[in-house]
Amino acid sequence: MTDHSGDVIRMEHVHTRFGDTVIHEDISFSLSRRGILGLVGISGSGKTVLMREMIGLQTPTAGQVYVFGEPLHQLSPPQRQQLRNRFGVLFQSGALFSALSVFENIAFPLRELRCLDEGLIRELVSMKLSMVGLKPEDAALAPAELSGGMVRRVALARALIMEPELLFLDEPTSGLDPVLSEEFVTLLSELHQELGFTVVMISHDLSTLSDLCTQLLVLSDRRLVAGGTLEQVLACPHPFVRSYFYGKRAHRVFHAPPTGQN
Repeated sequence: MTDHSGDVIRMEHVHTRFGDTVIHEDISFSLSRRGILGLVGISGSGKTVLMREMIGLQTPTAGQVYVFGEPLHQLSPPQRQQLRNRFGVLFQSGALFSALSVFENIAFPLRELRCLDEGLIRELVSMKLSMVGLKPEDAALAPAELSGGMVRRVALARALIMEPELLFLDEPTSGLDPVLSEEFVTLLSELHQELGFTVVMISHDLSTLSDLCTQLLVLSDRRLVAGGTLEQVLACPHPFVRSYFYGKRAHRVFHAPPTGQN
């Protein structure tokens, strides 16, 4: 009998359908504590839908989603919200509230609790600003005054403000230049080592997948066509896997010899 006690997320035979359109067929996988899972697939393959089902924002047509051992979609609304308080979410492009300052964006999840005094909120926001490499004076800035890299750092600080055990990232390096992307990946890796959270990440960026992920899932033709470590996925003969992980750019990331070697 398989032991699932260490799983943070487990999907069992998940099917998703919108009307006559089938999105997922028989998706099953598990992610253990402190793992970093990368979801891979072309646009429209159902990556975001799958993540929404893990967060509890969407219910599968059939199958079961377990988060921290709990059947997520069978919980009452208060129970589900209590479980969600253990999540952090970094939305695509940061999704900061344009009318709020950096400080208010990061503090927003804390204010929703309605049980913390202002002094503690300021202390917690200050800690998270420092943790993601931002200065105290950055707290007063508006989102429109931030660079792309700063937007992602603020969004990450907001996602971490509740000290989550599980972090969801939707295309965290999309739109960043290579230098900013590498800086963000390094920051995330350091925070993962320090805080020990589990990560589910959607990404098209091959370098990000290679540098961060302990486990990959590849979606194609409504199914999971490959899963496991990078080495296990690279060994999969499925046509989409071969095209995605063995193209010219992928070859430079995954297959080129280390610098200095012929």
